[in-house]
Amino acid sequence: MSSDLLRALTVSTAISIFLCPEALAQSAPAPEAEAGTSTSEENEEAQAPGAAGTQLDTILVVDVGAGANATAGANLITIDQQEIDRKKPQDLREVFSGEPQIAVGGAIPSTQKIYVNGVDENNLAVTVDGSRQNNKVFHHNGTYLLDPALLKAASVQAGVAPADAGPGALAGSLGFETKDAVDLLEPGRNFGGFVTGIWDTNSETFTTGVSGFGRQDGFEYLGYINYGRGGNFTAGNGQEMPGTGTDLISGLAKIAYESVEGHRFELSHEQVRDDELRPYRANVYINRPGREPELRNYDLRRQNTVFTYTDTSPEGWWDPKVVLAYSKTQIAAPEYFGAVVSPTEGATSSFNGKVENRFALDIGSVTAGFDFYNDKADLDYLNPTEPFFTDERATNIGAYAQARLEPFDRTRISFGGRADHQWFTGVDDSDWNNAGISGNISGEYDLMPEFLTVKAGTSHVWGGVPLAENYLQNPAWTYGDGPEPVTSNNYTAGLEARYNGFTFEANVFRTDINDARLPVFGRGALVPAFTSIRTLDLVSKGWEIGGRYDWDAGFVSVKYADINADVDGVPADTEIGRYLTTPLGQIVMIGAGYSFDDWGVKVGGDIEIALKTDRTLVRHPTDPASEKKELPGYEVVNAYVEWTPPSKPNFTLRADALNIFDEAYTDRAAYGQDFVGVAPHFDPGRSFRLSATARF
Repeated sequence: MSSDLLRALTVSTAISIFLCPEALAQSAPAPEAEAGTSTSEENEEAQAPGAAGTQLDTILVVDVGAGANATAGANLITIDQQEIDRKKPQDLREVFSGEPQIAVGGAIPSTQKIYVNGVDENNLAVTVDGSRQNNKVFHHNGTYLLDPALLKAASVQAGVAPADAGPGALAGSLGFETKDAVDLLEPGRNFGGFVTGIWDTNSETFTTGVSGFGRQDGFEYLGYINYGRGGNFTAGNGQEMPGTGTDLISGLAKIAYESVEGHRFELSHEQVRDDELRPYRANVYINRPGREPELRNYDLRRQNTVFTYTDTSPEGWWDPKVVLAYSKTQIAAPEYFGAVVSPTEGATSSFNGKVENRFALDIGSVTAGFDFYNDKADLDYLNPTEPFFTDERATNIGAYAQARLEPFDRTRISFGGRADHQWFTGVDDSDWNNAGISGNISGEYDLMPEFLTVKAGTSHVWGGVPLAENYLQNPAWTYGDGPEPVTSNNYTAGLEARYNGFTFEANVFRTDINDARLPVFGRGALVPAFTSIRTLDLVSKGWEIGGRYDWDAGFVSVKYADINADVDGVPADTEIGRYLTTPLGQIVMIGAGYSFDDWGVKVGGDIEIALKTDRTLVRHPTDPASEKKELPGYEVVNAYVEWTPPSKPNFTLRADALNIFDEAYTDRAAYGQDFVGVAPHFDPGRSFRLSATARF
């Protein structure tokens, strides 16, 4: 479908809904369905303001990691539905804006990577709707391409994660949860949908999304498709950034059935594809005249399929959950050597699942179960004369238990452990078996009830042998005495004070990762200790402080983080930190929002300030020759205004002013900016994003 046709479809649909909302209002439920309205729906209807059709905010209990509950004493960061609705994010960086502990590097969605307390997300237990993600394909691309349009919540447990967050939670857990039909339906309705159109003035990118959803007789369904098309963006210095265009399509489908007894079965499938011209290395500009063209096509695809069973009406000790999932990420990009073209494709996949039960106790709960994954990372290098095909595989089975208790007044504790056994297979078909034990404990205590809480936690994590990046695999690799399992130790402590709408928080943290696998392709005679099974040690530490004031119509928040990471005792750079860390330093985030409810208007904005750091001037022993440079500071200011006419509550207009002062900068977590001779992407300069959403 052409972009012009999509624009016409979006505009015409939006206008019709704006002019005739009554004709397109969500269908009323059948009488028998209305009689079965849940208690939560009755409460929402009872609390609704006078205007009919107004959609109410929903209080969400979000999962953490692979479906785990939040842990007392943990350093928990939650982006809930209310926050997502306020931000209307278009990429991962906007999802986590305002949280300096979470840095997202990359100027375009397909190259974005997430760092939590300075640690790459590949060292966290990352899940989408409970499905384990295995996305380490190519370090010049992002590890997780996400369309936030139907994101329900994102939750991070930084550092210390519970045992039921899943295997490999070396530096915490990161869980994304997508919306269900009931999250989108207005109270008392059985069918609905929306259409949205977004125009970005900088890159002249138009994005349109259409969704339909409903429920009937215990069944629920949801369908969504989103398409974006546009050109290169211009940086704050007026320079066009080649290879930053948009050609992205994403979709989500869900179907569920819930019996009257509370047995819920859900099946979801999500796909995202980014297929566009990118630089030789997608996240930086490296000039190789005569051998490589300036741009090449990168085709990035990701899919995620999840089956989940839960009991929504648990009784006593019976509160089961079953997850069975398959996820896959693949990148196809040709390699050029003059006139010789070698099509290359790398793919990672994970077949994973778990069975667990939550045992309710008088003083809390215990969750116990087992999980598994079968991960694969393969590379097809189709050189005309010397093609090769490689893969590494890992299978893991784990058993775990996590207690969450309130044994005394004002005291909440959590502790747990897991045992894992992993079978690893190398590119030479050599097999290696390893096993290990992980444990965690954390807690919090109300020094002054409803005013001051202190918290702390620690964990030891056994992570097995991580699979190598696909695009670095070498068919000549051998593994010597065998790859070393990676382990970590995490420490967090903090406090939170609350008074009359004010919240103050402070946290300190440290993560030590030992024997982190960071292989290189290798040339000439291959020595496993320096190629296939090379390991490094990471120490990432820092502190965070913040304050927030909430009142009926708005909020103001300020947060500051100072994060530094060393690899093998030397300050990290973006090259040695591949899939491990990145230089961050000091970052300040400021945010504010205000609602004029009588007019249906919301306004707000945010400021990101990164301070200059010269820790990157140190040359790492693994690359003593490359000349380095410091990371400059920058300030970026964004603002928005949103209007939902009280007379047309199904129609919303929004305008975002991004990088208002046209700052020329590269975001702090982006790759390559600390090396002389490497030109990273600048981030987009000033842009205005205009959007319209019509709900029916």
